[in-house]
Amino acid sequence: MPTIRIPPVLRSSTQGEKEVHAEGENVGELLRALADQHPATEAQLFSEEGELNRYVNVYLNDEDVRVLSGMETDVTADDTLVILPAMAGGQ
Repeated sequence: MPTIRIPPVLRSSTQGEKEVHAEGENVGELLRALADQHPATEAQLFSEEGELNRYVNVYLNDEDVRVLSGMETDVTADDTLVILPAMAGGQ
């Protein structure tokens, strides 16, 4: 079953879990499964229109899914999905 690595900023929404296992055939299904298991993550990951929020970066086995097939990128049982919220700020 694929693994989703949870960044520290989202862990309060997953009861402190650093990794979550979810079922799905593609990246979008995995993220939806995460939101189903931990509803507090939904608003952090998805817009009101159901699209991935623009400040959320997702990597499949260290490859940015935007250069793959986005949310339609296929996953296998051995894959690892990493969620990295974009950081901003500084001077």
